[in-house]
Amino acid sequence: MFPRRIFLGITAFALAATPAMTARAGQRHRAFVGSYTNSDPAGHGLDVVKAGKPGLDADFTVPGVPDASWFARRGNVLYVTNESDPGSVTALDISGKPRILGTQPALGAAPTHLSVHPSGRYLLTANYTSGSVVVHPILPGGGLGAATDLVEHGDGAHAHQVVTDPSGRWVLAVDLGTDSVYVYQLTNGKLRPHQQLVLPAGSGPRHLAFHPHERLAYLACELTPVVTVLGWDPAGGTVTAEQVVDTASSPGPNYPGEIEVSADGRFVYVSVRGENTIATFAVRGRELVRLGENMPSGGVWPRHFTLDAGQRWMYVSNQRSGTVNWLPRDPTTGRLGAAAGSLAVPSVATVLL
Repeated sequence: MFPRRIFLGITAFALAATPAMTARAGQRHRAFVGSYTNSDPAGHGLDVVKAGKPGLDADFTVPGVPDASWFARRGNVLYVTNESDPGSVTALDISGKPRILGTQPALGAAPTHLSVHPSGRYLLTANYTSGSVVVHPILPGGGLGAATDLVEHGDGAHAHQVVTDPSGRWVLAVDLGTDSVYVYQLTNGKLRPHQQLVLPAGSGPRHLAFHPHERLAYLACELTPVVTVLGWDPAGGTVTAEQVVDTASSPGPNYPGEIEVSADGRFVYVSVRGENTIATFAVRGRELVRLGENMPSGGVWPRHFTLDAGQRWMYVSNQRSGTVNWLPRDPTTGRLGAAAGSLAVPSVATVLL
């Protein structure tokens, strides 16, 4: 279990949670859908939708936000990756009708993931094609300043995710190209290298998710395709590889996309592109046990998914079929049901509830 001082970091992060995280189940609220504008067919970029009941209903598109592939929110400010070459990141005031506060260069190509540091002072972005992580200061009012640091992972690198651990003390970057998880300390806007965990060659680590109260994280490896259970030491800032479990229920080829842990920490979910399913795992101590056959995602190429506030619905972004599908979830057993509905969004990438 995490000690009390670590929970303070979790609490601070929770203060930046979206309204959907505190909304009552079934209540209508505003949500955001991102899609690729330079794909074929062309997506919309940033869509505002109405969520609840459950389901999503289209509302309007925000102009001037191309290739919106990932979101992070702090209060009334939304941060968006513009996954192009060269790439950029955009900040929007969403207290009313969304208004662009400004855009900053990502100092790399294809920024595919970003997150707000729990201090609220920095935005962290992973550039996939150029294999780098960039730090932007967050200004008063939520806008972004010029980058304060850029860390490059070397030849063949493809940084796919950058997050802060639950204690708020360490920044972790997942790099698909170098088969590595990097641990950094963030000090005065600069990333200081602390550890590099090298995984088996060809693993292709993509995204990780921390357990809500155990010293564990779960890493989806895109190219293997497996989930690696990671031991996490928040005191020393070190990560170790433990159990490895298969994600796919068919021969493939298959490519894990997103990974998420249920709020109660009892279940882990992984999207599997190729067979187009969601794998469900039960947490058993430090191990994962897969629960039955994977559930179809309702579309093709499930790039991303997220659970709603009540943990009773999963919203899946099926990129190649251009649909966001919602699947019912039993919070007691963790099992998913067949897709109950969908919203058409060409080249969809992500949903923020």
